[in-house]
Amino acid sequence: MTQKILIVTGDAAESLEVLYPYQRLREEGYEVHIAAPTRKTLRFVVHDFEPGFDTYTEKPGYTWPADLAFSEVDPGDYVAIVIPGGRAPEYLRNDPELRKILKSFFDTDKPVAQICHGPLLTAAVDALRGRRVTAYPALELDMQAAGATFQDAEAVVDGTLVSSRAWPDHSRWMREFLTVLRAKAPVT
Repeated sequence: MTQKILIVTGDAAESLEVLYPYQRLREEGYEVHIAAPTRKTLRFVVHDFEPGFDTYTEKPGYTWPADLAFSEVDPGDYVAIVIPGGRAPEYLRNDPELRKILKSFFDTDKPVAQICHGPLLTAAVDALRGRRVTAYPALELDMQAAGATFQDAEAVVDGTLVSSRAWPDHSRWMREFLTVLRAKAPVT
């Protein structure tokens, strides 16, 4: 039986932060499912850094179908979860079904990969208290308010939690996450 990994996301997620781990984990041999508030075609965005802007810019990105709705997810079917960033976490953190899913992964100490604004979701289930994390640098104060120690690094590993700042750090983020996965939930 193939090990399954869940990606939780929604509209306005960063295209690269969904599709890079989706493809990389499939390449590794995992079965990957994307869950969203409902089964629909999701509309991702592209955040880029342009001269003269104080923050990132946002443009339309790829579209991609959600495999299942949060209400259809059985966390016991999955060995790990990936939480992309973008703007999606800002509203997804209010979804009670998603909060139940996330809490289940932390309660069972399964591997969790989060990137960019994704830690807003793990903060919403009080899963960052006492942990070391990174995130998009503008979230440093949010991470501290959630009880985490913020580190400005490409990737931070704290037990089974692997966090990263943003898509430019993908290679390091996935290398670290795969190290955790191979130890906790290897492809069979």
